Amino acid sequence: MHYSVVMLLLAMAAEALFIATPLTAPHSFTPEIEGPGVDRAGNIYAVSFERKPTIGRVTPDGKAEVWLEMPEGSLGNGIRFDRAGQMYVADYTGHNVLRIDPATRKITVFAHEPSMNQPNDLAISADGTLWASDPNWKESTGQVWRIGRHGKVTRVAANLGTTNGIDVSPDGRTLYVNESVQRNVWAFPLRSDGSLGEKRLVIQFPDHGMDGMRVDARGNLYITRYGKGTVAIVTPEGKILREVDVLGKRPSNICFGGPDGRTAYVTEVEQGRLVQFRTDAPGLEWQRWR
Repeated sequence: MHYSVVMLLLAMAAEALFIATPLTAPHSFTPEIEGPGVDRAGNIYAVSFERKPTIGRVTPDGKAEVWLEMPEGSLGNGIRFDRAGQMYVADYTGHNVLRIDPATRKITVFAHEPSMNQPNDLAISADGTLWASDPNWKESTGQVWRIGRHGKVTRVAANLGTTNGIDVSPDGRTLYVNESVQRNVWAFPLRSDGSLGEKRLVIQFPDHGMDGMRVDARGNLYITRYGKGTVAIVTPEGKILREVDVLGKRPSNICFGGPDGRTAYVTEVEQGRLVQFRTDAPGLEWQRWR
């Protein structure tokens, strides 16, 4: 075995994996805390720091500040970064996907679709295509949108349950979408023309809800179990590998960062803070952009 691989395995054995610790102070974020996303410098961004509607920036050692005031009438939710380092934010109330240049903090409407319910979370493919979940909480229904690299919006799935967490598999051939109320996680084949094939049930949880989710570099899903207070780590075949206690009952979303991509950051509503835990694999998005 290569020396560097041996050293990595020894380092992983010496650290505590899958044990959550607080990153920010309790109630430093409002109950609308969501996002999160990590830039190339390792800073974590999450919405509604101190007050809404804002985006907060948190350094890896937990120092937090208001980074951006959202436009009037907008409320951010899911956050993603593309290969060039541009930030995309699901604008829950404005029926938009916003693009923010971190260097200038300039906000532009990247995509607008009046027939969106309330865009919730975002995923991004290797080629920069965005995918947006779009639940209708009142009706317990939802849909999914594809947003091209130039902002063209196309509905690719309708008549679903309350679509929420969303991500793409490492090989780019599968779109995962969960339904919070129905507690299902679906896998849709991604066709070459950008359309979705027939969905396959990955797992249905017997209790509690779900919110955001992310895929790691191995293809496993990290699913926030809203109401249970855990992150469930699930294989593409639907096997639960473990559940991580995140120190509060209402985790709303998750992303990966840290120096090696193996730190998971979780937004947690009950305590209004970010928590973190170390994992045994880097996040897919973190690995892809590096």
